Amino acid sequence: MKRLIVIVGATGSGKTDVSIRLARKLGAPVISTDSRQIYRGIPIGTAQPSPEQLAAAEHHFIATHELTEEFSCGRFESEALALLEKLFLTHDDVIAAGGSGLYVKALCEGMDDLPQTDGQLRESLNEQLRKEGLPALFAQLQLLDPEYAAQVDRDNPSRVLRAVEVCLQTGKPYSSLRTGCSRKRDFEIVKLGIEMDRETLYDRINRRVDAMIDEGLEEEARKVYPLRHLNSLRTVGYREWFDHFDGLISREEAIELIKRNSRRYAKRQMTWFRRDEQIRWLTPDEILQFIEIR
Repeated sequence: MKRLIVIVGATGSGKTDVSIRLARKLGAPVISTDSRQIYRGIPIGTAQPSPEQLAAAEHHFIATHELTEEFSCGRFESEALALLEKLFLTHDDVIAAGGSGLYVKALCEGMDDLPQTDGQLRESLNEQLRKEGLPALFAQLQLLDPEYAAQVDRDNPSRVLRAVEVCLQTGKPYSSLRTGCSRKRDFEIVKLGIEMDRETLYDRINRRVDAMIDEGLEEEARKVYPLRHLNSLRTVGYREWFDHFDGLISREEAIELIKRNSRRYAKRQMTWFRRDEQIRWLTPDEILQFIEIR
């Protein structure tokens, strides 16, 4: 049976390095399961693989879409499964690496059968989000679907907006449409998580943000500043710079907030992944040894 090796972990834990080492060992291509690395024009802030890393292994879903494109988990599932079907014709193993929990879920288990995005409604909600802010949209979700509002990441505008959108489209609570049923895949799935103590992880995150600043993250954010209303840019590493450009915070505050918000994001990622009992948690070296033994 063909095998999909899924590498997960918090931001800054070294998923890219581990996936490339595995790819070279197995002669396998890599599929990114990062919801922001798919976009062009933001390689620094999304920690896309470097040119050297891209040359070391075949990669997919890296800088493949424009920032203006709406790209849902359902679309990722469809495109990734079609790609896997082709890749498995010539490879026994494919590696999936990234920290977007919903993308991993979509690839391994499938997504619930929810309605397609209504362009007019989506634009209306985006305008509401721009004018009134995320707290107001979240308050609307609390009225429409208090059950989902109690469990959603209220700081994630994409998830809050999508839930409100589905509620308004269907007239039903978003939570009532989420079946949680997994779809069987015709390939073996091995899920491996990168184990790392919190102190080490947070230090890596802080140092990585400093490195991003040195590489030109501020300039990258300034280039996409005119597009700041897009969902693709409502993410850590850009929101903080946009507030700085708007004169709301200083440059130093922006950098410290990027570090703090990256650490908080890492904590939320680990909370999500720890719920998945299929993930085996290992150090990077143990992951390589585990795959070699299998």
